[in-house]
Amino acid sequence: MDWQALVLSLQLATATLAVLLPFGLALGRWLATTTFAGKAWVEALVVLPLVLPPTVLGYYLLVSLGGASPVGRWLAETFDLRLTFNFLGLLIASVVFNVPFIVQPIQRAFEAIPRELGEAAAVSGLGFWATLARVELPLAWPGILSAMVLTFVHTLGEFGVVLMIGGSIPGETKTIAIAIYDRVQAFDFASADRMALLLLVLSLGAVAASFFATARLAARR
Repeated sequence: MDWQALVLSLQLATATLAVLLPFGLALGRWLATTTFAGKAWVEALVVLPLVLPPTVLGYYLLVSLGGASPVGRWLAETFDLRLTFNFLGLLIASVVFNVPFIVQPIQRAFEAIPRELGEAAAVSGLGFWATLARVELPLAWPGILSAMVLTFVHTLGEFGVVLMIGGSIPGETKTIAIAIYDRVQAFDFASADRMALLLLVLSLGAVAASFFATARLAARR
């Protein structure tokens, strides 16, 4: 069992969720409550990482952020900062790849809230932030919870994108999914079985917990 790779994957999933949650809340609510020309293009852009092959997305990120790119070269020369083959590069790739997993469930959750509730809150004297905190977020919470779990679990199993932009550096970019691949390549199927089973149990447990929590919230209402 490659515990170092598992810890790295958990750190990556936690960091990805921390970065994406406020972004997903803002963008998801905005898409749910706003109508404008070109909205379909914005929604298509949000969904794009979901339909692109992970290796394609990873390749474009590698080309865009690598040391040979203008951005990568400028960051390296100005700040001595590199965005590939390190944890920061993994985080950037993971954030981009998980945008649809955080935004879409949150958007659907806010879309399900009747507009009349917001209007009633405004008539009652509640401002935007009070309405958001006391009316919208509690009602959208099951969708927000689902988005958080999906993002976290999906990050644990990421392979193509993180391999393209991070490689397989132990303790730096070698996640549990890459560790499983490496063990299979070395014909060490026993180790691959143990890590795959652990990843399966973690993912199943997280998804089941979110379903139970959502059901309890619905029962309380």
